[in-house]
Amino acid sequence: MSRTARLGAFVIVTLAILAAGVFIIGSKQYLFTPTYRLKAQFATVVGLDRGAEVRIGGVHTGTVREIDLPSKPNDKITVLMDLQQSTHGIVKQDSIASIETEGLLGNEYVAISFGTAQALNVKDNDTIGSEPPLVIADLMKKADGILDTSQQALTNVTVVTANLSSISGKINQGQGTIGALVNDKKVYTQLDETTAGLRDTVNHAQAGVTAFQENMEAMKSNFLVRGFYKKRGYENSADLEKNEIPQLPETAPLKTFTFDSKQLFDKQDNAKPKNQKSLRAAGQFLTDTEFGVAVIVVSTGATGDTQKDLVLTQARAMVVRDYLVGNFSFDDLQLKTLGRGKGTSDTPDSGWGTVAIIVYPADTEAHTQTSAANPK
Repeated sequence: MSRTARLGAFVIVTLAILAAGVFIIGSKQYLFTPTYRLKAQFATVVGLDRGAEVRIGGVHTGTVREIDLPSKPNDKITVLMDLQQSTHGIVKQDSIASIETEGLLGNEYVAISFGTAQALNVKDNDTIGSEPPLVIADLMKKADGILDTSQQALTNVTVVTANLSSISGKINQGQGTIGALVNDKKVYTQLDETTAGLRDTVNHAQAGVTAFQENMEAMKSNFLVRGFYKKRGYENSADLEKNEIPQLPETAPLKTFTFDSKQLFDKQDNAKPKNQKSLRAAGQFLTDTEFGVAVIVVSTGATGDTQKDLVLTQARAMVVRDYLVGNFSFDDLQLKTLGRGKGTSDTPDSGWGTVAIIVYPADTEAHTQTSAANPK
């Protein structure tokens, strides 16, 4: 082969290699492929360069064409990207661009997320949203801070451990109160005896409190009787039930005298009598009329404490009975009491309750069963 032929062959081969290189580079830069352009803005691009890859779903589908610095300090850096036309169906207006790194120290590239099916398609030169890039330098600073904090914590643990070791040594040597307690049985015995004494004191105190509570309950149960009848000599609550019957006779009454408790008693919540002259008509009727049994029936208003109201009505019935028996002549065994306690809401009274003296015919007998089970 002549020299001219060899030179021609060399030129042809060189041109072919050059054309292949241009084609390969152009393919990677998408110079010969239909594309469209998108924009994304970042506060920093952390080393991203022109010509960097753009990946969608991890696949290289575009190239960073330009990186434009802002014209004002408060603006962001604009990254212009050329993407294959085939990605137009998966990149939407709600897609997000982010700057990623290949490995820990690899090259930066732009990653674009898939959009949602409901979002609108992007147009050429649209700007999509972005996420701030992960800056390795910032991570290193945070790691340094964490290491410094950990080092300080380790130092504190070391100091605490040394202090605990010192304290344990003193305890083992019998120094201090705890050391004496651990190593000297005499101190332990004395402490145990002291504790036992404290326990006994607490038990006695609890017993005293219990006794006090029981006394208070007894005082509460007898409060009305002692308060209302101390001057009259009624110190025992059993006095209230001496002449009480559990229920009214079933016979139709001969006569009924009804009074508002406000007429006969000093206050709404006690049994101190006043104006007992209002009872004279009932007393005179008992004196002049032959009857079998008469019952003093007392009730309070519809509101108040049920137990206290029961005792109050028993006491008021006893006061009325004492007045009638002491001022009129009739067989006192025929005069009974019935304290009903709380009255009904439809009872026509002033709120104090009522007193009724119900007189039954001569052939009527009273039930003499104890009133412990008296139905109200």
